Amino acid sequence: MDNFSNPFRARRYQAYVSMFGTTQIHKRNPYTIAFWSTAFPGFGHLLLNKYIRGYLLILWEFYINQKIHLNLAIIHSFNGEFQAARDALDPRFMSLYIPVYLFAIWDSYRTAVDMNKVYVLARRENARYSEFSIGALEVNYLDKRKPWIAVIWSIGIPSVGQLYLHRIVLATFILISTIVLVRESHIILAVHDLILGDLRSSKEAVDAQWLLYVPSFYFFTIYDAYVTTVENNKLFDHSLKRHLVQNYQPPGVTLTIGSKVD
Repeated sequence: MDNFSNPFRARRYQAYVSMFGTTQIHKRNPYTIAFWSTAFPGFGHLLLNKYIRGYLLILWEFYINQKIHLNLAIIHSFNGEFQAARDALDPRFMSLYIPVYLFAIWDSYRTAVDMNKVYVLARRENARYSEFSIGALEVNYLDKRKPWIAVIWSIGIPSVGQLYLHRIVLATFILISTIVLVRESHIILAVHDLILGDLRSSKEAVDAQWLLYVPSFYFFTIYDAYVTTVENNKLFDHSLKRHLVQNYQPPGVTLTIGSKVD
């Protein structure tokens, strides 16, 4: 947010509501963030709303993983085919993969710790922030949504849970990534053959290198949709409480709305 163009100037803000989504800071467990970065570089940064850095790390993971065939080597290792795993790897690019992978984990952990401190300061400043955005393309506003609905939609189709939360850019990125993963891994065809009981055709149809991306993406979209819904609901409660306290609360009365916020 540009503090100099905003009429409510403050050093720190808890949230920013735009036509394309709601961005906020809240307390996060740094170890959880680091775990998602370990599962897939970039996921931890997306959870921190560090979108540009997260998108770049995810695209880099796709590119370099395909270059060295890391997923294929991992699958061979799980099957005890260690020679096949060594043959699948391209050592020319391994030196590029490891530093970026470790950086993604370290940077997401460090950023989570720092943003927790910023969140505490922002809560103490309690500065006003945008709660409603309307434009020629979209309307976005703070309101309460049900976490289980976001989870159900994410289970059905990755990205729809994010769309339910009005996170337009992230939903678009996840949807495009999902289409690419489904197309390249041939998972739909493999599942179709599996349902028909043709195990051999199912195994031959699937592309193992692309298939290993799918679990991380799928479960991340579910987790992200749930956590974001819960935190958006807390943000709405805090915003409403502040409005009522400032405009309608008689002196000496303590007002409590919604669940307790850390």
